[in-house]
Amino acid sequence: MTSQAQAKQSNIKMTARKLRRVINEVRGKSVVEAQDMLRFMPYFAARVVEKNLKAAVANAQEKFGAQADSLKISEIFADESVTYKRARPRAQGRMYSRLKRTSHLTLKVSNINS
Repeated sequence: MTSQAQAKQSNIKMTARKLRRVINEVRGKSVVEAQDMLRFMPYFAARVVEKNLKAAVANAQEKFGAQADSLKISEIFADESVTYKRARPRAQGRMYSRLKRTSHLTLKVSNINS
C-alpha cells in the first residue's frame, strides 16, 4: 500500500486548459524540483499549483511524517467546473454571451521510493 497525501482546490476562476499547461510540466517530478519550476513560471496558474503543492506536502507531513525532499507528484489533474454565463453589451442593443469558466485542481504526492 502506497502512502499518498492529496490537496484539492475547487472553483478556481481559471480555465482548466490554462491550468493543464502548467501541470503537464510538473507531473511526475519530485516536489523540490516542481517547486523550483513553478516559482519561475510566468503564468498565474503556476501560483495556484504552487499553493496546492504546499498544501499537499503539509498534508503528507501531518499524515505520515514525510519530508518534502522524499516526495514526488504522483497524480495531478485539472477538471472543468461550473461555467458562469454573463452578457456583454454590443451595438444596436444586442447582447453577446460571455462564458467565464472555472476549474477544479487535484494534486496527490507520494514517497519517491514507492
